Amino acid sequence: MLIAIAAVGITVFSLTLWCSLTVARMRDLPVWRRYLPLSLFLIALAASLLRAFDIPQIANAIAFPLNLAAVVMSLREIRTRRSGNRDTGQEHSPGVPLVR
Repeated sequence: MLIAIAAVGITVFSLTLWCSLTVARMRDLPVWRRYLPLSLFLIALAASLLRAFDIPQIANAIAFPLNLAAVVMSLREIRTRRSGNRDTGQEHSPGVPLVR
């Protein structure tokens, strides 16, 4: 059972990190929207690390909701970009802003 819980935790951590970094690389977004999911992820990570110092209340209260918010916001930005590419019929190459 412990292995299953660890596997789920690693999967959620990896998904959150991947989504946050993907949005952070989107150059056509305003800076605050690019780095908001990544900052939420880092705050949740810091809250989770408080468990090592015997302060689990903060981690239990805010770590999972912040991770969930980071994933939801990141997926919304990714889907918006993909639907925008589909609407204009353009393929997006990294580093080139979209023309709409």
